[in-house]
Amino acid sequence: MPTHVNLANQLCFSVYNVNRLFNQFYQEALSAYHLTYPQYLLLTELWNQDHQELRDLGERLKLSSNTLTPLVKRLEARGWVTRVHPAEDKRRLIVSLTAKAKADEAPIQAALAECLGRYHLTAADYEQALALNQKLMAAMRA
Repeated sequence: MPTHVNLANQLCFSVYNVNRLFNQFYQEALSAYHLTYPQYLLLTELWNQDHQELRDLGERLKLSSNTLTPLVKRLEARGWVTRVHPAEDKRRLIVSLTAKAKADEAPIQAALAECLGRYHLTAADYEQALALNQKLMAAMRA
């Protein structure tokens, strides 16, 4: 007797689809700035704390150096960040926001808020979804 699993009832499939939809959402919201979602995440981390070491950014963003380095280089080439090796320790690499990145933070956040406003989620819905997602992540890491 076959025991078929209904894909629509699979949490993993639901999470996969939400991830895909989030990527579409961020692509739409960030297209005017020519930013990708991972680039936005890196900028967000720097907007919260500027002048970070590359390795610390990698830890916070959960990205390996072979993923993070090209991402930072592309942001630098487009004028969003700078990379500097401190004179006292050339092994370290400090990533900092440019004036352009600092000036564009508010307009980018406004663009995201505008896109989010098209979805009919309340702040309570958002907070509930975030809390449940964090609980799920913690459980899966354990």
